Amino acid sequence: MGGRKPTVSDREILGIFAETTEPVLSASEVADQLPIGQTGTYQRLRELHDRGLLDTKKVGQGRAWWITDEGRTFVDEESD
Repeated sequence: MGGRKPTVSDREILGIFAETTEPVLSASEVADQLPIGQTGTYQRLRELHDRGLLDTKKVGQGRAWWITDEGRTFVDEESD
């Protein structure tokens, strides 16, 4: 299937973290809620981490992700 890849905003990704009751999420859990694949989701999570909007920690063979205070501020500002 050709065509353009779906576009997902930073606010959409961070919103998943802001709205969950879970303290951390895996890349797979985030990818399940987005119209992009797991590899694309992981790349976006890394970009958001590099910008200080998400934090991450290796847990076992996986990685846990959570929103930072800066990320929450970004979501709040984008919602206004």
